[in-house]
Amino acid sequence: MPTGGKSTLTQFLIEERRRAPGATGELNALITDVSLACKAISRRVAYGALDGRADPPRGEPHDTLDVVSNRMFLRANEWGGHVAGMVSKDLELPYVLPTQYPRGKYLLMFDPLDGSASVDVNVAVGSIFSIVRAARPGEDAAADDFLQPGTRQVCAGYAIYGPSTMLVLTLGNGTHAFTLEPLLGEWVLSHPRLRIPTRAREFAINASNSRFWEPAVKRYVDECLAGQPGPRGCDFNMRWVASLVAEAHRILMRGGAFLSPRDGADPNQAGGLRLLYESNPIAFLIEQAGGRASNGRQRLMELVPQALHQRAGFFFGSTEEVDRIEAYHLDVPQDSYVSPLFGRRGLFANAA
Repeated sequence: MPTGGKSTLTQFLIEERRRAPGATGELNALITDVSLACKAISRRVAYGALDGRADPPRGEPHDTLDVVSNRMFLRANEWGGHVAGMVSKDLELPYVLPTQYPRGKYLLMFDPLDGSASVDVNVAVGSIFSIVRAARPGEDAAADDFLQPGTRQVCAGYAIYGPSTMLVLTLGNGTHAFTLEPLLGEWVLSHPRLRIPTRAREFAINASNSRFWEPAVKRYVDECLAGQPGPRGCDFNMRWVASLVAEAHRILMRGGAFLSPRDGADPNQAGGLRLLYESNPIAFLIEQAGGRASNGRQRLMELVPQALHQRAGFFFGSTEEVDRIEAYHLDVPQDSYVSPLFGRRGLFANAA
């Protein structure tokens, strides 16, 4: 067998369909279209500064990789009759399908190139997607039709464009990772039924925003950084890649915790990541791999979205770590914890 006895994505989807009597195969076809877009984006990303295409006509600018990736997702999925509409991180409003194409029974939401700001330094980037059922199959979807909690996802996944290109997928029956075999051009099941270790010694957070963290987040980070002599009794490694796909992939493979609390310079900002097409699909994958995902106070996938590009705090990873983070948010009064490491009396407060 060309794949060494391992299933391809097509074989995997057929087996999944056999477990669901009455399935029409439309979801499988949609996933296949999504995977084609990911292959095309992977190829373009791999060219890097070489760009991978001929120069545009004189006077016409090069499209950015974000724009190209968004267009690839739309073109791969608009024609097949499987979706009634799409939402993209790169479009303010839902994408209305061209009139010549039939409308299907699913809605597709995606971030076509997560971590794109890191492309120029050759850090792993990726694409994230989420699929839910359309409220009105066969008709154009309205914006409100996309505002469904993550618990209604029928499929979610991401592609990561790193040393190898991988597609990580769940249909609600475990989380499975496929590696792109470059000569065959096939997705091959390389990591079936991923399981996140319940305990870990790594966490990821953007420490540059520490002045905006809630007390619960400061407490968690301080305890990890205190190391073996501290309350956790062990040493932790701190990570930050600024690519959600890369962070999620590391946690799926070896455990840990990811923290995206209130974001940036605006203390009223709900969070840095978008709920519909970033946090919800990652949460689905994490839960199906035995981990947990929370907004700090409740299960993330139970949040009911209020807007297409709504943001939310996002904490995910090994169950024990997310349980602890959530407990700190629920139990610690918000004005009672003073951080010894990131507060006004910091590590370098007495440095002269």
